[in-house]
Amino acid sequence: MALSVDLNADLGEGFGPWKMGNDAELLDIVSSANIACGFHAGDPAIMARTVRLCRDKGVGIGAHPGFDDKIGFGRREIAGTEPALLEAMILYQIGALREIAAAEGAGIGHVKLHGALANMAARDANLARLVALALARLPSPPVLLAIAGTHLEREGRAAGLTVAAEVFADRGYGDDGHLLPRAEEGALLTDPHEAAERMVRMVEEGVIVCRSGKCLPVTIDSICVHGDGPAALAIARAVREALETAGIAVRPFAAARPAPPPA
Repeated sequence: MALSVDLNADLGEGFGPWKMGNDAELLDIVSSANIACGFHAGDPAIMARTVRLCRDKGVGIGAHPGFDDKIGFGRREIAGTEPALLEAMILYQIGALREIAAAEGAGIGHVKLHGALANMAARDANLARLVALALARLPSPPVLLAIAGTHLEREGRAAGLTVAAEVFADRGYGDDGHLLPRAEEGALLTDPHEAAERMVRMVEEGVIVCRSGKCLPVTIDSICVHGDGPAALAIARAVREALETAGIAVRPFAAARPAPPPA
């Protein structure tokens, strides 16, 4: 059977008039987009504009909820958040994007946690379970896009969700299979050729290649390129070209689902 994989990017991460990243250009390369929902970045106008771009370019649409932390871009861990509040925050953000997408004649097909919230749910089984059960309460739950080999992937499957597992083209991994903290050497990868070769190997072999060279077997349904990095466009192009040259098809893991009819 021919291999295929999704290529996703985190988009819509501007603030008011300030544009971040290369959203329009990336949407010509990736097959799925994770759209900021206004907490760590983005606002209603940016969300609507990004949804329209995705719709017009045939790119899968996903919600990208995170901590309410624009100053820290959602990358600061906020420990001790009351579970009920955290669940409501996630559902609130998903609901906001879902309704904007519906108004634009589109729907959301997946949910991917952002930044510190995603990393915490990857390491903490209880938090991962809270997130998974919150998503399972939704009518026609969207696909959960989770970091491969983590508690969030496992708890999502245990909750009966459809789960897609992702790896990162522009991030390094420790031997425990978790992303290296951004301040550590080797955490941020900027060489497009290196990123592309690494992604082809990981998809073909079904492994995470750690900084030490250790390989950990995982399911890989999607590859993420962070849309705000200075090399994001070059890395995304190189990864897609390398995948297709290797005979690996790039396509969305989850078609955007239409919004349900009014009750």
